[in-house]
Amino acid sequence: MKRFVVASVLLLFLAAFFWTVAFLYGKSQEPPVVYETDKPFTADIVKKTVATGSIVPRREIALKSQVPGVVETLYFEEGDRVELGDLVAKIRLIPDMVRLNEAEAALEAARIDHEDAQRELERHKQLYEDDLISEFEFNRFELEFKRVTQQLEAAENNLELIREGSAKRSGNVSNLVESTVKGMVLDIPVKEGSFIIESNMFNEGTTIATVADMGEMIFEGKVDEAEVGRIAVGMDLILSVGAIESETFNAKLEFISPKGEEDQGAVKFDIRAAIELKESTFLRAGYSATADIVLEKRDQVLAIKESNLIFDGEQTFVDVMVGEQEFERRAVRTGLSDSINIEIIEGLSSDEQIKRF
Repeated sequence: MKRFVVASVLLLFLAAFFWTVAFLYGKSQEPPVVYETDKPFTADIVKKTVATGSIVPRREIALKSQVPGVVETLYFEEGDRVELGDLVAKIRLIPDMVRLNEAEAALEAARIDHEDAQRELERHKQLYEDDLISEFEFNRFELEFKRVTQQLEAAENNLELIREGSAKRSGNVSNLVESTVKGMVLDIPVKEGSFIIESNMFNEGTTIATVADMGEMIFEGKVDEAEVGRIAVGMDLILSVGAIESETFNAKLEFISPKGEEDQGAVKFDIRAAIELKESTFLRAGYSATADIVLEKRDQVLAIKESNLIFDGEQTFVDVMVGEQEFERRAVRTGLSDSINIEIIEGLSSDEQIKRF
């Protein structure tokens, strides 16, 4: 019995020993490493910087009234197109009572002077025809009559201007707001019945409507100071509009501000670019947009993923496949990079494969 137990323990020990040896041997036999490879490809390499901003009309005009009062009639709505000289609004004047009273009194005085001068002219005309006075004396009364007639017309125009905002005899109509440009009505910030202030040398006045030429749009944005030294007037821009995800627009950089402004702790410079519009797509004023400013571009060049490069000091290498899972390190000369793909100038051909990292 004792021998049986000893033999059983010995067998169990030997079995455990051989199982442990087999397990450790199996663990030591790791599968060989298989490296994935990539092939060089042909691509367009574009090096660019990004600017954020918005799309606005090049010319945006605020129409204002020459007289104070109340908006009586609006002839257009937002989105309507107007021509140069189109009547946009009519203003009903609320005249100052003191000025109105003074103008009425001045008109009455001018009318009395005119009637008196007319009687004197008719009386002296008869005397002149009867050769009782000289021509010189008659001309003096005729000149006086013309003077008071002009004063009467001026008093009538002045009263008409105060009451109606227009002087019909002179053709001057100041209570009518006309469009000074051809374009689209973007905004009408007032309503019929709104009180307005006239535009003069002391204040801007109330804006009746904003009109812009939607056929000439520009991109206005900001560029960080770290990038502004790398751009120049005349560079190409590619605009991505947030509201139109499926399309991009070409633009040409035409202005870089000489002075930067601090924005959220960073100094940024204003830029402006002319947009090439498309007939099929209408760009609305105020769209937010992102501009890719093309710094350099290479068309259809041999390229690889920049992550597959090996850097050793100032030299650049790739591992080229020379056999089944065998690689040879080779120096290559690179060109333009867009931070994802990089141009290969020499050292690699399009039919070779390189190790992927």
